Amino acid sequence: MNGDFRQLIEAAGRGDLSAATELVDRFYAPIYAFLRRLAGSEADAADLTQKTFTRVWSALPRFAGRSSLSSWLHSIAWHVCQDWRRANHRLESRPDAWWEDCADRRPTPDEEVAESDLAATVYATVDRLEVELRDTVHLHYYQGLTLAETADALGVAASTVKHRLRTAIQQLQTHFAHPPRSDRNLNSLRQP
Repeated sequence: MNGDFRQLIEAAGRGDLSAATELVDRFYAPIYAFLRRLAGSEADAADLTQKTFTRVWSALPRFAGRSSLSSWLHSIAWHVCQDWRRANHRLESRPDAWWEDCADRRPTPDEEVAESDLAATVYATVDRLEVELRDTVHLHYYQGLTLAETADALGVAASTVKHRLRTAIQQLQTHFAHPPRSDRNLNSLRQP
């Protein structure tokens, strides 16, 4: 478990109000969205979210860290919702548009991994470009320097920076359009 969360949990379990507030701030939105989907009503979801965090505070000293904090909180929320349903509350029928609005807009774990893998591949490929191209890409795209600032940093004309960036992008596009069969072929990006 994240050490930052461990400290927050321990502090909140001891009654530290600021730690408890930070935990609510970090997890209120995803718990509320989860309960809104299950309950079918924004008002019921708000009530269930409050009940969830009330249970969390009473159970916090017993949190052993065998699961992630997020999964533990979602488990408590699910149980709170199950108790609520057993009390004869029924799910209201909602149109598809309402359900689409309830969706959690954050990327799914597999989307995050795919994005991270793509970023790592792009970074590794850029690092295999010719030195002048690589340095220009690093300064302009990674460091966020303007064309003029990049030109000043490299001691070249702005038109040279534009040319290098265009060349680097063309080489990257060609590489990703026709990926090599092995990492050994990535060196083919370097021009003789």
